[in-house]
Amino acid sequence: MSTVQVRYIVNSVDPAIAFYTSHLGFHEDMHPAPSFAMLSRGDLRLVLSVPGAPNTGGGSALADGRIPEPGGWNRFAVQVDDIIAVSERLRQGGVRFRSDIIEGVGGRQVIIEDPSGNPVELFEPRRPEARLSER
Repeated sequence: MSTVQVRYIVNSVDPAIAFYTSHLGFHEDMHPAPSFAMLSRGDLRLVLSVPGAPNTGGGSALADGRIPEPGGWNRFAVQVDDIIAVSERLRQGGVRFRSDIIEGVGGRQVIIEDPSGNPVELFEPRRPEARLSER
């Protein structure tokens, strides 16, 4: 059961579903409308919304007229055991990369993009305390 929910604004839900399910191991839980879907991976629920579509909830325009849009730098991370092998597989699959592998304090990471340009971090922990307890 999911315990954390993240909403991503996407240009189109169907390509986003294909990206997250085929490349990152998410499961499609619900897709009741062309502008909305819920996916899950372990404790994470990923909600996908198209901006400005009728009855989109999280993709709705704000009172001041601003409409949500994809992109930015905030992101969630997916833990991987071998970032080099996963990166090579994703590159061969046509996934866009924002960065090369970055050596960080707690591990190595690389930032990829979903079809709408939303960032997703792949993270290979190097320190035991940086590892997620369950995947």
